[in-house]
Amino acid sequence: MQKEFITYKMAQFTRRLTFEDLDQTTIQNVKRFLLDSIGCAFGGSLTDDVAIMRSFYNDMGGKEDASVINSARKLPVLNAALLNSLMIRALDYNDIYWEEDPSHPSDLIPAVLTPAEVLHKTGKELITAIVLAYEWEQRLCEFAKPGLRERKWHHATLTGFAAPLAAGKILDLSEEQLTHAVGISASHTFTLGVVTAGHLTMMKNTVDPMATQAGLQGALLAQRGYEGPAHVIDGKEGLVDTLGGRFDLDILLDGLGESFRINRCSMKAFPTEALTHTPLSAVLQLMKEKQIDKDSIEEVIIETIARAADILADPTKYDPQTRETADHSLPYCVAAVIVDGAVTPESFTQEKIFDPQIRALLPKIKVVVNEEFEKTFPALKQAAAKIKTKNGKTFRKVLDYPIGDYRTPMDEETLLKKFDSMVLAVTGQRRRDQIVAMVNQLEMVEDTAELMRLLKG
Repeated sequence: MQKEFITYKMAQFTRRLTFEDLDQTTIQNVKRFLLDSIGCAFGGSLTDDVAIMRSFYNDMGGKEDASVINSARKLPVLNAALLNSLMIRALDYNDIYWEEDPSHPSDLIPAVLTPAEVLHKTGKELITAIVLAYEWEQRLCEFAKPGLRERKWHHATLTGFAAPLAAGKILDLSEEQLTHAVGISASHTFTLGVVTAGHLTMMKNTVDPMATQAGLQGALLAQRGYEGPAHVIDGKEGLVDTLGGRFDLDILLDGLGESFRINRCSMKAFPTEALTHTPLSAVLQLMKEKQIDKDSIEEVIIETIARAADILADPTKYDPQTRETADHSLPYCVAAVIVDGAVTPESFTQEKIFDPQIRALLPKIKVVVNEEFEKTFPALKQAAAKIKTKNGKTFRKVLDYPIGDYRTPMDEETLLKKFDSMVLAVTGQRRRDQIVAMVNQLEMVEDTAELMRLLKG
């Protein structure tokens, strides 16, 4: 084992972290993000892409080891992990962390939750592994300068490095095995940015779950003695050498254990791409504060950063045909929030996407780049909304970050309202209450299979 490489040092921290090392704020945030992810999974379980993937794996069959959320059928652990991750991701409603790179760290939760069920791990062990999933995913989002997304690679690439460490923690791998797990997974999970460019397809929400599955597979193979390259990050033809540019490797190790990155992750108030959130928040607040009627609007100008204009306002985004393109269309999301006063999963049904009121507003929405906002990103997530009315008045609102940002966290009432909107219709009140109670007391759970029994169909 080549212990001089950074993956081995990451493995050392992973191996040594215990539940007793965690502070109460970190533990509470794990519960909040887990509950939010479970809610997203129940909502996502009803989407077409999940239905296709579930049918694919059900037909494949195999050893019935692990539970699938909102399904009566168990599947092999790798297949269940991908499905559970896809459910969390499918609505684009799960959490968001965006520094140099964006990510949705909760995509990785099934890499630990699914094997934790099979291995009958405790709630404390699950909490610790989730902390590690967020820690590595978020640190990896910081160390490339500029981020991989700016180099036209998708952030699922980073998940292939983080997921095997989190999964390996649940599997109780040694430092050497953890290092091999990263090498196995990360050497084959590079993901093209094409999945979030131009016309979007079901792959937009599938590449991260696939990387999560690959991470678990890497950990399971390493457990059996399979080997992977320790130099997958900082060695010859590893990540740094291959992609070039600047990487700050110290970010991956500095201050480990002093505080935890999960406490700087944000929740989504809208089931849309992250850079839509501040503009949507600004439009909502401006219309409420100035009592602007939707029928009085002549023009809406959204000021944002260049990457948002590029990703979210290209010509395809002014004529979305699918949910995947609509929830990554800034003009569509702004039009929807003006017409309906909110953006929810129901905003992306085929009927709603072609709503005449929304379609009529799309040409009135302009997206422009604000160079001042470029200077503050990613420390701030600034955007502005300017609304011109038919009587000649103009109103403008600037926000530094959106509803749900970790600096203005979603309160418990709002979190539960979001959770209930996706869960109650499926579970009923009694099972919903049991799920919430168990998550809130997760450190007391002796067997995480008890939680999965509540989540299956």
